[in-house]
Amino acid sequence: MTADHPAPDPAHPTSRKTGATRATAQAVLPLDGPEAEVTAPPEPVLRRARFLAAELARHNYLYHTLDAPEISDDAYDALYNELAVLERRWPMLAGEQSPTAKVGGRLLEGLAKERHRQRMYGLDNVFSVSGWREFTERMRRAWDERLNGPIPLVFWCDPKLDGLAVELVYEHGELRKALTRGDGETGELVTEAVRTMDSVPRVLEAGGGAFPDLLEVRGEAVMFREDFARLNARQEALGLKTFANPRNAAAGSLRQLDLSVMETRPLRFLAYSLGAVDWGNCAPSLTQGELMARLTAWGFLTPPDGRLCAGVEQVEAYAEWVRANRTGFPMEIDGAVAKLDDLEAQEVLGFTARAPRFAVAFKFPAIQAQTVLDAIEIQVGRTGALTPVAVLQPVAVGGVMVSRATLHNEDEIHARDVRVGDTVIVQRAGDVIPEVVGPVLEKRPPDALPFRFPHACPACGEPVHREPGEAAWRCDNLACPARRLRAITHFVSKAGLDIQGVGEKWVEQLVTAGRVQSPADLFTLREEDLLGFERMGETLARKFLAALETARSTATLARLLCALGIRHVGEQTARLLAARFRDLDELAAASTETLLELPDIGPEVAASIRYFFATPANRVVLEHLRARGLWPVSSGADAQATPLSGKTILFTGTLPLPRARAQALAEAAGAIPVGGVSRKLDYLVAGEKPGSKLDKARALGIPILDGEGFRRLLAGAGVEVPSDFLQK
Repeated sequence: MTADHPAPDPAHPTSRKTGATRATAQAVLPLDGPEAEVTAPPEPVLRRARFLAAELARHNYLYHTLDAPEISDDAYDALYNELAVLERRWPMLAGEQSPTAKVGGRLLEGLAKERHRQRMYGLDNVFSVSGWREFTERMRRAWDERLNGPIPLVFWCDPKLDGLAVELVYEHGELRKALTRGDGETGELVTEAVRTMDSVPRVLEAGGGAFPDLLEVRGEAVMFREDFARLNARQEALGLKTFANPRNAAAGSLRQLDLSVMETRPLRFLAYSLGAVDWGNCAPSLTQGELMARLTAWGFLTPPDGRLCAGVEQVEAYAEWVRANRTGFPMEIDGAVAKLDDLEAQEVLGFTARAPRFAVAFKFPAIQAQTVLDAIEIQVGRTGALTPVAVLQPVAVGGVMVSRATLHNEDEIHARDVRVGDTVIVQRAGDVIPEVVGPVLEKRPPDALPFRFPHACPACGEPVHREPGEAAWRCDNLACPARRLRAITHFVSKAGLDIQGVGEKWVEQLVTAGRVQSPADLFTLREEDLLGFERMGETLARKFLAALETARSTATLARLLCALGIRHVGEQTARLLAARFRDLDELAAASTETLLELPDIGPEVAASIRYFFATPANRVVLEHLRARGLWPVSSGADAQATPLSGKTILFTGTLPLPRARAQALAEAAGAIPVGGVSRKLDYLVAGEKPGSKLDKARALGIPILDGEGFRRLLAGAGVEVPSDFLQK
């Protein structure tokens, strides 16, 4: 978000996993701890500070970059405030890389990037009147009355929006580009996606008077509650992914590379401040209120019910009014914002490393209510994860009737000691997703028993498992009714066997009709089976069956391994396994020790492979695939040996050609590209500025190749070397 408006808080609650229990760990110091010390912190404090910094960095990444937060605002704020207290007492703990000195997350791959002319900051939060008054006192102390006169304590206040921060760049009144906030310094270019939004003026309206030569308008991309409900209803009807909350929907929509998808998403842009401006012959705005009026006249929507507040007490009254009326706003809000109205005073006060000194966000607590927990049901998701859901006696929470709420996972149920029959506290996390906070122990019935998590899938009855370090129990049965559609869709997709013309819509119809219950059933289809479906004529049916036959006869072992959807087995690991094992029988018989001998396969991946082949239902599916003729044998053992056959290779540094091209050439020579340095690595190809991987490889005695050495190995393997190989 911008320098004078709040960022979305860096850990908005959606679904908590292990982060929730970690977030409630006991603080080392109270939040009102003593003043700064010049001595080094004791070891327990040092360990706690490192833990807090790592956790906050992880949650920032989950929230800002992946739009997949694990913990609530309150839990994140508790972690953040604890670290801030430790850093105030022992300043040597703080630094440029501390989460208290940063805002935003890492950038998402796949979108072009560009630096902001001016950094986009977030806002500090206050949670009470006393916190607000402490902020105003800090603001007074930062103000030099001898130079600037009395501080003008008039504030512009508006609701704190919960969306995705965006910057629009206008040149001579015309929209030129749009960026997300990104990490605050660099944003993702989303110009074409933003152009699809009706609320974004392509050309500024003349009603606002003359235009600055350069105008960077900052604001929030949001989705109104009603629009969000309609979007999720449509997604569910189409069998597509639904969104956890409007903020996730907004972030996911703007980052769409497919503009046809973005056009179906009802986003709105609300403007509230400026970045860089070249006013030219246009008179500059002097107050925030004047700026908001100009933004409206230029054609922008602005946050509703913004107003001037003369003095500290009026701001407090405004924040209380917003809190009391929060459910009446058309969009999700989780607080109120107060900023000095005088723009020159804002400039004088400036910024800390993370936030402005002239503005702050009042944070509101989640809306809660009490009701009775009638039952705990287990839902099986499309990935096979088992999720406990609380069945509640209906209760109104913030104007919405809630009858079901998430309990996240087994650990969360035990940590909160939630039992059937309990009176529980329910809150709408993020004002959208209901969750159970915990029981009201004094109302617990005497016969309430601890919940026992099932160890068999409620959808198919097969045993479920939980991998070390994970919170979820999973069903790995390929034919499980709850995950059947996703498993078969993946099987035919580009990431699987890449069967052209056999897409998700056809798979869904076949599964719904009961004709296909596992991937093997695809290869039993006949033309008459297909002709019963709408829009499936004879020509299309023949092409459909021909595509299946092509896949059956040409599939490689590596592609089949990808198609089976074995957890933690992607394309690189599949190629590695196909180079080592002749067929699925040989891989299924491999011990954990044998698997661990392979590069890039650790205990977690090995355990996942072993569990997949040990699952009886999966063995049945594999036997059906064998019976249908889909049983590829790896050609690696039969191919002519080359200097790179079966060798693992890693690339680092700036190479003479793109990394993906180098890896493709290595694979053509029979090598297996891997992702990290280990004793199992055969060759490291080092370009310019190779970094720590080169040092580690040298320490392990691994052969190191430069570009010319790699070229010679390729030539020795009979791979045609491109003429521009050594050209930069």
